[in-house]
Amino acid sequence: MNRINKKLLEDKKLLSIYFTAGYPSLNDTKAIIEDLEKSGVDMLEIGLPFSDPLADGPTIQASSTQALKNGMTTEVLFTQLKDIRKTVNIPLIIMGYFNPILQYGVEAFCKKCQEIGIDGLIIPDLPIDVYHEKYQTTFERHSIINVFLITPQTSEERIRYIDSISNGFIYMVSSASVTGSQSGFGEAQTQYFKRISNMKLKNPQIVGFGISDSKTFKQATQFTKGAIIGSAFIKYITKFGVKNLKRFIKQIKD
Repeated sequence: MNRINKKLLEDKKLLSIYFTAGYPSLNDTKAIIEDLEKSGVDMLEIGLPFSDPLADGPTIQASSTQALKNGMTTEVLFTQLKDIRKTVNIPLIIMGYFNPILQYGVEAFCKKCQEIGIDGLIIPDLPIDVYHEKYQTTFERHSIINVFLITPQTSEERIRYIDSISNGFIYMVSSASVTGSQSGFGEAQTQYFKRISNMKLKNPQIVGFGISDSKTFKQATQFTKGAIIGSAFIKYITKFGVKNLKRFIKQIKD
């Protein structure tokens, strides 16, 4: 069974952290992954930096720009992760845009992910229809889960279609804006979380965008399986470096 599916069976709310590979320094990637697992994180999204990240807010965009300047590429990331399964057991997901994956070759990319122990991909700009028609069999052949995003504007018909071809979790974007932390969720977002919960989808939902502290984590997971924190974590390592990640995770879980 894929590590993502195993993790989703656990009787707890899941905390996933997003960070940009190669940031703050090129060779921080492996140490960040290992330290976050030791700090009690349930799942990790490793951002493959891209020059035109449409869904990302200014914090993640800035980290991607710096990571690219540091020399991060698809090949460098795969080299950094080649022995990651000797030290890390939690699910690892690469989040990136489709262009670098297409340039690498979709089949070759999925094969490499399987070899090094990547469990899933999140590709915001890969249309679900294109995935379903052209690439789903490739992903499944290499045991890679593809995670799709939904927003408050996604129609029920579209959500049920996404649910029908998904086999992990659905990434539930908390709002229609780009990534970035906020002080709390309003009534409209709470109703959205509740509405999706009431649809009784076969795939659990994990919320992303706008989660930054214990309060927003609890709000986001009231009706869902877990939450993803990205911008707030990147702000933390920008300010404090990568030496004491446990302090950041503790303040989310307390």
